[in-house]
Amino acid sequence: MTITRTGLLAGKQIRRLGFGTMRLTGPGTWGPPASESAAIQLLRKAVDSGVQHIDTADAYGPNVAEGLIRKALFPYADDLVIATKGGFTRQGPNRWTPCGFPAYLRQCVELSLRELNVEAIDLYYLHRVDPNFPLADQVGELEQMRREGKIKALGLSKVDIPQLKQAMTIAPISAVQNSFSVLDQQSESVISYCEQNEIAFVPYAPLGAGKYFDTSRVSDDPTSATHALKWLLDYSPVMFPIPGTSRIEHLLENLRSDIES
Repeated sequence: MTITRTGLLAGKQIRRLGFGTMRLTGPGTWGPPASESAAIQLLRKAVDSGVQHIDTADAYGPNVAEGLIRKALFPYADDLVIATKGGFTRQGPNRWTPCGFPAYLRQCVELSLRELNVEAIDLYYLHRVDPNFPLADQVGELEQMRREGKIKALGLSKVDIPQLKQAMTIAPISAVQNSFSVLDQQSESVISYCEQNEIAFVPYAPLGAGKYFDTSRVSDDPTSATHALKWLLDYSPVMFPIPGTSRIEHLLENLRSDIES
């Protein structure tokens, strides 16, 4: 396979290195950022610097990150993919509880449509499979909303191959978002399956949530963020990393990683 720096996501050929918005909220992914204006400036700088894939979720805040995206980027560029997720409830900082009740998932989609101010969401993920409800019911409800024109493409997050295969019998799956990085390669078989089935793989925490890589080091240093992101982009043509940051200098450093050497 030929490795390229662009790829197909939710029907659009875009730059594969995107931007994750989880870190644009308060501590514990709870509440607003310390500075809303700084978060808005960062989002605008990302898109101005060539980012074409913004990843978010209704649970980030909750209901904070999507609103920041709307304030920063609406009206959205035609070549921009905005991906969001639903299926979690939040009880406080660092507290997440899956909820796959189909009526709740429908509500999540409707609220994200309103928060983002769009008629249809480019890419919508089931944020987490809830073991208390059949997977068919969870994916089936989202597929119904896709057929209603409220979702353009569907994705799954934190799934294994059996779950992915089952979901694919119910709906077309465009993307999978699992943890994957230089230090966490447990999703290798899922990535291979995605390659075989032309499904985008979006690694969350591509830099180990910022704990393991130094953004101040040179790009060929194995402990640098740039090195880690280059490794991901070279790993597979279906890889769409979404590093997140709250600082413009780190954003620009990350974006250097998809410049062909």
